[in-house]
Amino acid sequence: MGSRPEYEFGGPLGAAAITFGLPVLLNAFAFTCNDVAGCPVPSLLSPRSLTWEKLKAEIPWPQDGIWGLASWEVTGVLLGYYLLSLILYRVLPAQEVHGTKLVQHGRPLKYRFNAFSSTIVQLVVCAIGTYLQGADFVVWRYITDNYIQILNTNIIFSYILSIYVYARSFGVNTNYPNTELRELAAGGNTGNVMYDFYIGRELNPRVTLPFFGEIDIKTWFEMRPGLTGWLLLNLAFIAKQYRTYGYVSDSIILTALVQAYYVLDGQYMERGILTMMDITTDGLGFMLTFGDISWVPFLYSTQCRYLSVYPVQLGWTGVAAVSCVFLLGLYIFRSANNQKSTFRTKPDHPNVKGMSYIQTKRGTRLLTAGWWGMARHINYFGDWLQASPFSLPTGISGYMVLPAGSTVAAASHAFKMLDGREVVQGAARGWGVFFTYFYVLYFAVLLIHRERRDDAMCLKKYGEDWEKYRKIVRWRILPWIY
Repeated sequence: MGSRPEYEFGGPLGAAAITFGLPVLLNAFAFTCNDVAGCPVPSLLSPRSLTWEKLKAEIPWPQDGIWGLASWEVTGVLLGYYLLSLILYRVLPAQEVHGTKLVQHGRPLKYRFNAFSSTIVQLVVCAIGTYLQGADFVVWRYITDNYIQILNTNIIFSYILSIYVYARSFGVNTNYPNTELRELAAGGNTGNVMYDFYIGRELNPRVTLPFFGEIDIKTWFEMRPGLTGWLLLNLAFIAKQYRTYGYVSDSIILTALVQAYYVLDGQYMERGILTMMDITTDGLGFMLTFGDISWVPFLYSTQCRYLSVYPVQLGWTGVAAVSCVFLLGLYIFRSANNQKSTFRTKPDHPNVKGMSYIQTKRGTRLLTAGWWGMARHINYFGDWLQASPFSLPTGISGYMVLPAGSTVAAASHAFKMLDGREVVQGAARGWGVFFTYFYVLYFAVLLIHRERRDDAMCLKKYGEDWEKYRKIVRWRILPWIY
């Protein structure tokens, strides 16, 4: 009898729930936090009297009904966007490096990296367009006017790509050695269709296209259209705020800058992805395709979308406080990672020389001092802390969109739109945190889950040495808390 497959994410049922549930959640976010009625819309504040007709009047539901959730025009525009990214991938100078060795083949794959310069080119073009047309630049207008359709078209692309790589994975030659350098992911070949479709069967699927050459599908999608699209969405919402109010708030600028740093730094250090679990362990399935081009750009831009309608003014004190949180998180994240890298590559460096460690039977060393003596993944805490300013500028969020001259608006602080409507918090105050702080909670859960996966892998890899390490470094992510 064969061994039972080791499932993650709740197994097949969990995979199915994520595969069909998260696209619905993204749509729920897009519809029920809007510039039509509020965030959340008033009907959600009175669930007992909630009806579809009442809710539909408060959300940007398409005139064509469900068929208006996507369109052929938007599909064509998005395909053009993906094609542009492919062209930049091919024509711009690139860094070509080898990744980690494949498990079965013992040889590394070659990768081509230039996501950072590709994004810079697109941002420069958009900057020129904004200089010429201002906040009415066609790209910014198109994104905000067709937001729902762009979201759902990317979701459809996620399903199509997932089906393609799943079907193609059955062409992998499992009789090693072979010359194709293709192999199945260790956890994605369980035999359960739903689970394998979600987690990904083939480790590093690649295609060869005329002119573009060989493309590693997973790394290309991980670092390009979704991340760059996240920046473009944020910029479109900044332009929308200016069109709506005639000014831009410090909160949306700060949020966009912090998120831009997160994206551009990741793309600039693109080769670092080659050591991440996404590339070395996970196959390419719905988990990554949906995450790359749907979940990341549209969930992570929620804060700028919120602030485009409710322009919070932080003032210098608020900006300084949020910036300090970001800088502290960045310091912990960078310092911890640099310390580990120095310990591995330059063990005699003064910054790490003399630090305690465990010598493993595999020949590697596990650092038990400095940052890594505090917690086994203290860098994850820094990562979470530097990402929390994504949400902090939204404050105690929630707002209602009211017609001009409303008595409610007159009785409280209101932001007046140029079209005469007014935005107040009113009864919605505090209820918007589900939208604007969802990312902070989600990211914490993601990092905890990632740490658990890494811990299980290290236990298999190091055995009793890892058990010894866990007794010395007791805390997983945050000392004295977790």
